[in-house]
Amino acid sequence: MKNYHLSRHSSFYAVGLSYKKADASIRGKFSLDVPKIDAVTLDAKAQGVDGLLVISTCNRTEMYGFAQHPFQLIKILCEHTKGTIEEFQEVAYVHKNHDAISHLFKVGTGLDSQILGDFEIISQIKQSFYRAKKLEMSNPFLERLCNSVIQASKRIKNETEISSGATSVAFASVKYILDHIPEIAHKNILLFGTGKIGRNTCENLIKHTGNEHITLINRTKEKAEKIGGKFQLTVKDFGDLQSEIRKTDVLVVATGAQLPTVSKALIHNKKPLWILDLSIPKNVSDDVLDLQNVTMVHLDQLSKITDETLEKRKKYVPKAQQIIAEIQSEFVAWLETRKFAPVIKALKNKLKTIKEEELDFQSKKLNDFNEKQADLVSDRIIQKITKQFANHLKNDAVDTEESLQLIQQVFQLEIDTK
Repeated sequence: MKNYHLSRHSSFYAVGLSYKKADASIRGKFSLDVPKIDAVTLDAKAQGVDGLLVISTCNRTEMYGFAQHPFQLIKILCEHTKGTIEEFQEVAYVHKNHDAISHLFKVGTGLDSQILGDFEIISQIKQSFYRAKKLEMSNPFLERLCNSVIQASKRIKNETEISSGATSVAFASVKYILDHIPEIAHKNILLFGTGKIGRNTCENLIKHTGNEHITLINRTKEKAEKIGGKFQLTVKDFGDLQSEIRKTDVLVVATGAQLPTVSKALIHNKKPLWILDLSIPKNVSDDVLDLQNVTMVHLDQLSKITDETLEKRKKYVPKAQQIIAEIQSEFVAWLETRKFAPVIKALKNKLKTIKEEELDFQSKKLNDFNEKQADLVSDRIIQKITKQFANHLKNDAVDTEESLQLIQQVFQLEIDTK
């Protein structure tokens, strides 16, 4: 990336881990909430990383940025999470320059998602860029790249059916319940956590089970009451969690806590209890498996549920890849223009200097000289000249390096490559 004049660092990196090699417990160690993302970004800024995009979901944690070396990004991530460098390196991937760009396109368009065609990641990318911009860690390259990925995501969603049908984690959890728990319509269901996945799960439970015995609990009761009011469900206080677990047949945990919130000590059920943990990091402690009457299923197991919908989605992958290739090529074409941006800028400045000298000379020589009009006409001519040079340099048949050297020699340009 050195020739593109994008950063003081010569390489753009993507470092991260995902569901493909890292299980839920490892992903949990490297997960980041919003305050930690801000802390990582500010630390990277202090250490000279130029531009940074940080993404952390239940399926992946990734960092994209210009750095001296990818290890610089890895070290910062490990310092702000519970994972070690050794643990990260066992499951991690590192992409550089154009490979890093291609990876973000795959991630942002749902082709690299645990459930094919899951577009929820694009909102994470938007939020991550917003945070980077707020903390002054964005740059024109990251902005253009994110906008291109968003554009590709929109087109794939509109022009293909790769996201058709219900295959979200929330739906997969309900599908598991329907397939494995008999007479679900008459069971007591307790939903602990009413974030995005919790809300979606709640809607799917109501829609597909016909169950009228659903209870909601959330640390912030007001959030649970909003959903409870919408669907006329029972809402209990966080302090009632243990007593409500005792009554329930199915416990769905979808909280955003960084540590387990449900453990063996909370469970005193004599009848069978199914627990579905939809959280990253895991919010249900493994010690619940010591209890003979408990069956526990985690997010990763649910995400492996495949059906006809996923098979149908696979048919649209080639079309999605075609759209990505088209938009990515447009991005790369823009990137190529960055090679000659400093020369065009220097040329424009040189022409402006010539203009100002000539206008100054003519204003002293001619009594009726209209300096305002001459200034306007001159600027339009400069704009057309620089545009002509830029179009020439964009031409695939042109030797760009040779042309740039010639322009610099002819106009005796001083290039600022900062």
